[in-house]
Amino acid sequence: MSIVAVRAWWLRVRRAWDKFAVYLPIFLMAMMAMGSYWLVRNTPVLPPMEAAAPKRHVPDYFMKDFSVKVFNAQGKLKSEIFGAQARHFPDTDTVEVDQPRIRSLNPQGQITLSVAQRGLINADGSEVQLFEKAKIVRERFVDPKGKVLPRSEISSDFLHVFANTEKIKTHLPVEMVRDNGDRFIANWMDYDNLEQVLQLQGRVKGVIMPRTTKKAP
Repeated sequence: MSIVAVRAWWLRVRRAWDKFAVYLPIFLMAMMAMGSYWLVRNTPVLPPMEAAAPKRHVPDYFMKDFSVKVFNAQGKLKSEIFGAQARHFPDTDTVEVDQPRIRSLNPQGQITLSVAQRGLINADGSEVQLFEKAKIVRERFVDPKGKVLPRSEISSDFLHVFANTEKIKTHLPVEMVRDNGDRFIANWMDYDNLEQVLQLQGRVKGVIMPRTTKKAP
């Protein structure tokens, strides 16, 4: 082959390569797109994550013939709860107690006893609901100033106790008796022990005995 022929052949190859080089990026991009499409088509699809099942109102643990003590931040006994049986419900974080008996002390040291056929207590013990033959007894107490607070007894088929604020509420008929002879009955009650305020509504009847001013011995 002559030198002229070789040069002509080389020029044709170079022109062909230059034309190919122009379209090479487009060709590579097309190959990458086809590869991505193939990967998408052949990648297994993960099943959608199932939403967490809502908690059912089913007890997750039980206690029988138990007693539980609750202490305040200073380590002093705040209350003690006794019961025949208890069931904890995780969906509401409450404890249902059969035949509850609760002995509690307020910051001043006054003792309160609560009993019922059934009780419902929230997670931190700040609220207690008492059902069926519910009764709350506050023992006689003498405050630091020497004032005597008579023993009082509240009875109803439902009593809602707020331990931190020392309030008692009920929407059912209620009776309140004090050992000084006072007696009240009503269809509804809201009692604030800290403020010593008693609200009664409905068919209210009451007997208030005369007061005598004297200091505790």
